[in-house]
Amino acid sequence: MNNVFKALNDPTRREILELLKEKELTAGEIAEQFNMSWPSISHHLDLLKQAKLVDAEKEGQYIYYSLNTTVVDEILKWVMQFKTKKK
Repeated sequence: MNNVFKALNDPTRREILELLKEKELTAGEIAEQFNMSWPSISHHLDLLKQAKLVDAEKEGQYIYYSLNTTVVDEILKWVMQFKTKKK
């Protein structure tokens, strides 16, 4: 769970997740949305993969990234346990 919170702590990684909620994208398509080096984007994607927030699937010479909603569901379930009913 620490990897998840570390990944979510960065605004660039949160923006990548926002992009991926619309559709799967290649690393290049993601990189085009940011004003930073490709190695930096690769690092962000690697941290998101380590946290299992994104899935990566290689097709030919491209790697397609998609949002892993299973982990998002697990996070929501974990957070919701702290919500108490008001009396």
